[in-house]
Amino acid sequence: MTKRRVGVLVMSYGTPESLDQVEAYYTHIRRGHPPTPEQLHELTARYEAIVGGFFPLRENTNKQVKGLEDTLRAEHPEVEFVCYQGLKHAQPYVEDGVEQMVKDGITEAVGVVLAPHYSTMSVGGYVKRAKDKAEELGLKMSFVLDYHLHAKLIDALSTRVEKALTKFNDAERSDIRVIFTAHSLPEKILEMKDPYPDQLLATSKAIAERVQLTNWQFGWQSAGQTAMPWLGPDILDVLKQIHKEEGVKNVLLCPIGFVSDHLEVLYDIDIEAQALAKELGLHLERTESLNTDPLYMQTLSDVVYTKWQEQSKQS
Repeated sequence: MTKRRVGVLVMSYGTPESLDQVEAYYTHIRRGHPPTPEQLHELTARYEAIVGGFFPLRENTNKQVKGLEDTLRAEHPEVEFVCYQGLKHAQPYVEDGVEQMVKDGITEAVGVVLAPHYSTMSVGGYVKRAKDKAEELGLKMSFVLDYHLHAKLIDALSTRVEKALTKFNDAERSDIRVIFTAHSLPEKILEMKDPYPDQLLATSKAIAERVQLTNWQFGWQSAGQTAMPWLGPDILDVLKQIHKEEGVKNVLLCPIGFVSDHLEVLYDIDIEAQALAKELGLHLERTESLNTDPLYMQTLSDVVYTKWQEQSKQS
């Protein structure tokens, strides 16, 4: 009997693959407006600071897509799942991924974003682009919108917190401030009753309960440089405030909004926040990124398979 072939569009933000692609990438983010020489220099310098020209995000994403396909096929051998990439700001774009599925003869598909928390401005944007293209080409496609409280995801993140807490040597666990972080978004999402902040807090609470944390909070990071206000407080301001007003000396950052090592983790935390921590005399650590952790791959596999089953029942 022939196996059913199901396409899986794995969507993420995207990144340039080399330094000479940074300008085109940045121009796409800026909706076709090229960056100023100063802006281009600043972004290029950040990439050079973390990796000397090697771009781990694309490599990490490739491995995650492969890992998800392998996990789906191992857990559900009765179905032939085929994973495709769709990136927001680099090739292959979201629309390219949908188009490739159709060219390959795929007739049913599921879309999932490498981000556990839903926002109309992030996941919602990916879904709209993929849905529009799928409808245009006649591809039947459904979408995973969030998975921020999936048991295996909470397991993976809690394990990372436990492991990172051991890096503080003699410090009492109750004296270590754990700060969960995620990418800030423009404040206007609050007027839209967007679920993003609440979902992030729910994930933070679930981990805190699992690890029995008594000393934790949430902070935002990596806000865009625009005229409109973004959600705060920013993690750098949080570090200054808890050091000055509360005398905190040990801080563990847990970037739950990011699923792999990329610029917001390797530069914004490992370089920028770490430099501030040294200046303040703080001991700062962060949890390891999920990358291709089997528990994360299983989380994605579970939500994709469940969504496909729902779609199958409706047809």
